[in-house]
Amino acid sequence: MISPAQPLPPVAVVGPTATGKTALAVELALALGGEVVNADALQLYRGMDLGTAKATEAERRGVPHHLLDVLDVTETASVAAYQRDARRRIEEVLAAGGVPVLTGGSGLYVQAVLDDLRFPGTDPAVRAKLDEEAARLGPASLHTRLAQRDPAAAAAILPTNTRRIVRALEVIEITGEPFSANLPKPGPARYGTVLVGVDRAPAELDARVDLRVERMFEGGLVDEVRMLIERGLREGKTASRALGYQQVLAELDGEADFAAAAAATAQATRRFVRRQRSWFRRDRRIQWFDGAGEGLAGRVLAVLGR
Repeated sequence: MISPAQPLPPVAVVGPTATGKTALAVELALALGGEVVNADALQLYRGMDLGTAKATEAERRGVPHHLLDVLDVTETASVAAYQRDARRRIEEVLAAGGVPVLTGGSGLYVQAVLDDLRFPGTDPAVRAKLDEEAARLGPASLHTRLAQRDPAAAAAILPTNTRRIVRALEVIEITGEPFSANLPKPGPARYGTVLVGVDRAPAELDARVDLRVERMFEGGLVDEVRMLIERGLREGKTASRALGYQQVLAELDGEADFAAAAAATAQATRRFVRRQRSWFRRDRRIQWFDGAGEGLAGRVLAVLGR
C-alpha cells in the first residue's frame, strides 16, 4: 500500500480483453486526478472504433485520453515509436501533477513502456529474405530455426506468430546477438508504476467476449470495415489483420456470410484472451483483481492507499 502522504505513481491497468479494464481505468483517473494513456495497439488507429471496443466520448467521462486515433490504417504500428510516445505522454502528465493511468491488453506495448526494452534497427534486405522464407516454408519452420539459435526467444514467441519470429531472426542476423538479449530483465517498473491486473473466470469471460462481438456486428462493424477499405485498410499490414476486421474482409471477398464472420471473430478472440492471460500472468509485479466482484475501483483504490 502507498502512503497517502506520497505522490501517487502511475497505474497500469492490464489483463485480457473484455475484463473491464477501460471502465476501471476511467474510474481510477477520475478518483486520482489522472489521465488515461492507451496501451492497446489497435486503438492507435483512426476509425477502428467498434472492432477494438474503443471508449466513446461518453464512456471517457471527460477524462483526457492519450494515444488514441494517432495512426492511419495504412500505417504499420511500431512498438519502438509507441514506447517513445507513451513515455513522453506519461512524463508530461507527471510533470503537470497528474496521475497517468496506462491501460490496454497489448502486453508488449505495456512492457515497452515500463521495462528496459530495446529495439535494434532493421535491415530491409534481411527482412525481405526472411519474409519470403516465412511465406515459402511456413512460420513453424522459422520457429524451429529460432529455437536452435535462441531458445529463450523461441520459448517466448508463439510458433504461429510469423511477424515476431521474423523480427527475432532479423535481429540475430543484424546484431550477431541473441534476440533475447534485448528482452527486459525483471525489476521495478519504470516510474514506480503500480500494475493492476483485471481478470474473470474463463467461462464468464468467454460469454462476455461472445456478447461483445455480437454487439460489434449489430452496431455496424461491417459498415465500419467498408468505410476503412476506402481509407486503405486492405493495404495496412497491421490494421487489416485485426480480429474482426480480417474476418469481415474475408467475407466481403467471399460469401458475405457475416454471421460466420462474427462466429469466427468470437472464436479467435477467445483464443487471444487465453494468450493474453498467459502473457500477463508471467509478470509477478501485477496485483490481480476479479473484475466480476462488486466495487472494483474501490478495491483497487484501497490497495493504492487512496
